[in-house]
Amino acid sequence: MQGANHSAVTEFVFIGFSTFPHLQLMFFLLFLLMYLFTLLGNLLIMATIWSEQSLHTPMYLFLCALSISEIFYTLAIIPRMLSDLLFTHHSISFLACACQMFFSFTFGYTHSFLLTAMGYDRYVAICQPLHYNVLMSPHGCACLVSWSWVGGSMMGTVVTTAIFNLTFCGPNEIHHFGCHVTPLLNLACGKNVLVVGKGVGLVCISVMLGCLLLILLSYAFIVTSLLRIPSAEGWHKAFSTCASHLTVVIVHYGFASVIYLKTKGPQSLEGDTLMGITYTVLTPFLSPITFSLRNKELKTTMKKTLLSKLYPEKI
Repeated sequence: MQGANHSAVTEFVFIGFSTFPHLQLMFFLLFLLMYLFTLLGNLLIMATIWSEQSLHTPMYLFLCALSISEIFYTLAIIPRMLSDLLFTHHSISFLACACQMFFSFTFGYTHSFLLTAMGYDRYVAICQPLHYNVLMSPHGCACLVSWSWVGGSMMGTVVTTAIFNLTFCGPNEIHHFGCHVTPLLNLACGKNVLVVGKGVGLVCISVMLGCLLLILLSYAFIVTSLLRIPSAEGWHKAFSTCASHLTVVIVHYGFASVIYLKTKGPQSLEGDTLMGITYTVLTPFLSPITFSLRNKELKTTMKKTLLSKLYPEKI
């Protein structure tokens, strides 16, 4: 990157957990267990969907893609965070920091685009059931998934290029546990730092709000369509298919709003670190739980698959 040639800084040092010296071992064990649960939960969802023919539908294809993006997102940040909690060496090279930012933004926004595609899938299933097989054909679903990954990659490229083309003159201590935009902007020097910061913030917030608006629009049409259903049983059956997706959307955008829409002002290192944990560790941890518990068909299939593996003679 061109900005790297003009930077005096060749590496950064994470100090996000430096204010919790006596809690680092506890944090390590807690986050390790949550990370392993996140990995195993998403892998179990993927394995269940691919092994069960009845789940080879657009909704579960999107869910499988969502699990993949979530695994890669956590892989970009959490292993490094666990290493910093366990060891005293907290430095990261300039290039490695840029790579972490690129992959975290790529998979984070891929997640948002996939949630939007899932909202569209639910809209078509409930509001346009006769056209569902045409609108949500295998080719159409593959295009939506592919464009979600392309969109995520574009966001990762735009944000990372903008930030790492800035000049970093020192100091090099990042007040966070990862290569996040705001702490890096605080370390940059030059006349264009403010412009770049506002531009990156505007792009990120606009894309997030755009995805959220499309999801809300999908559910507005869904609710309007459900109000025409006379029986409460039919209403409940139709909306129950959206429950897990809607819950994940609320969690995803609720914690994202804490990061992106927080009010300006003096922020403590402890507060920034804890807010970052909610979106980096807690949100991916809750996602597989939500989909496995609130989706009856997936929960039943997972239970049957596990029982067949544990007690094959009884199946």
